[in-house]
Amino acid sequence: MASTGDIWLQWFSCCFHQPQSPRRRRHHQRLRIDRSMIGNPTNFVHTGHIGSNDVELSTNHLSAIQNQMQSKGGYEMNSLSRAEKMSNLSSLKGYVSCALDCTRLRLVRNAEDMSNDEGCFKPEMAHQIFGESESIFGYRDLKIDVMAAAGPFDLYFDINYSKKVEELHTEGLKADDVEKALADIVEDGCFYTNRDEFKRVLASKADSFRPHGTKVDEFTAQTSPSASRTDGDQQQRPVRTFEVYLSSADDAEYMKFHSRLETFSFFFIDGFSRVEIDPLWLFFTVYERYSIDNNNEASGIRYATIGYVAAYQYYAYPDKIRPRISQVLVLPPFQKLGIATRLIEHTIYEYFSKKENVSDITFEEPIEAIQHIRSVIDAKRCKTLPAFAKENLLAGFTKDMLREAKERFLINPKQCRVVYEILRLGCTDLDDEQQYRAYRIEVKKRLNMNYNKHRRDLAKAKKRGADVTAALCGLPGVAERIESLHAEYKQVEEIYGLVLHKLLLAS
Repeated sequence: MASTGDIWLQWFSCCFHQPQSPRRRRHHQRLRIDRSMIGNPTNFVHTGHIGSNDVELSTNHLSAIQNQMQSKGGYEMNSLSRAEKMSNLSSLKGYVSCALDCTRLRLVRNAEDMSNDEGCFKPEMAHQIFGESESIFGYRDLKIDVMAAAGPFDLYFDINYSKKVEELHTEGLKADDVEKALADIVEDGCFYTNRDEFKRVLASKADSFRPHGTKVDEFTAQTSPSASRTDGDQQQRPVRTFEVYLSSADDAEYMKFHSRLETFSFFFIDGFSRVEIDPLWLFFTVYERYSIDNNNEASGIRYATIGYVAAYQYYAYPDKIRPRISQVLVLPPFQKLGIATRLIEHTIYEYFSKKENVSDITFEEPIEAIQHIRSVIDAKRCKTLPAFAKENLLAGFTKDMLREAKERFLINPKQCRVVYEILRLGCTDLDDEQQYRAYRIEVKKRLNMNYNKHRRDLAKAKKRGADVTAALCGLPGVAERIESLHAEYKQVEEIYGLVLHKLLLAS
């Protein structure tokens, strides 16, 4: 019969541990470290060789191999001497690959692009596909090519390696299933693994593919002939034409296409999750329009998909909507062309500003690059408003600033405050100690709001008789908080300085 302690432990585990998928469970099993077998982790690092890249094989990798060997029963590790244990583990060190190093992505416009390495680009992350360690076990010289037909985004996975761990005499030890890991991020499970079949798909769909939805914008971007090519063409036109089309989740054909496009989002958007089928979702998808005949632009027009913005239309009391930009993806070959700026500054703003029922536009936890673009755009706009005149900025944040920014440019209150701080920094004489000190205090008050609110909430709870001793102990002391607040402020000022520099260049 189980003891009271065992019963309590089982109840505790049920309450706080959610069931894991088999792949996730295997991943965590491999990450356990048995220090009795491999010694001090800080003193034991092996270096292996995978293809042309040197890879450091840490104790995490070795213990992952060891745990899998033990769980499969292939080796009785505990019966071996330390030298034998290390020999068995070290012999497999070359079979751990870094997913970021061995994975290449391509957007292919024709069959020649499939073999053109100049069009390859690397993923920014792989933990959502291959686990937190972003490592793949079981292959030597592993190469993973993830290709997408540039227009319709049909997917092709090409996995190559020189040796696989099953080919060795390691009874019961299995390699990670790379194809299954990739298949798991393809929503409808439809992808190609046969090269010739994928070539036929490319040839049959390249001419006929046309963007989904309604065209809402068109613009050009200037590039130089020496810029990095994004396709296999021998020449690259200096001026490239882009079109933006609006679609909703009601469009079943678009959603099939978008589910394939979302596959690349797992490699570039941290914490990415697929959108649900909801008519309140809107998608601004960007395509490049190009011609296969450079001497006749009207001949052989084709389209290549390059990214999208997803926006959800939330309800805003009493009778308005509040669009929230949820996902922004511009694929690496098309970055640094001003496309994200164009989408945020012009396309999306122009679309929603024409609607009378839009309260303001918000962003869902934007990454630093997107927030920078947003701040530059909003600061440039608000500079033209009377409420943001120099004398008003130096006097402090006002309701007039909130009202004018919202009514004229659909800027929400939180972002309006950020814009005020940026523009006030630009008006502040940093050599005037009194003026500069007033600015620092103004910014630090905002940065300290959550900390002060937390302390007030704890004080209220204490008055009601709650025991808040542990919570109070977890708060930093006054001196520690002052130090961290100063560090936060310096970081904010540096970011604001970059925005002001961009505004200066644009003026």
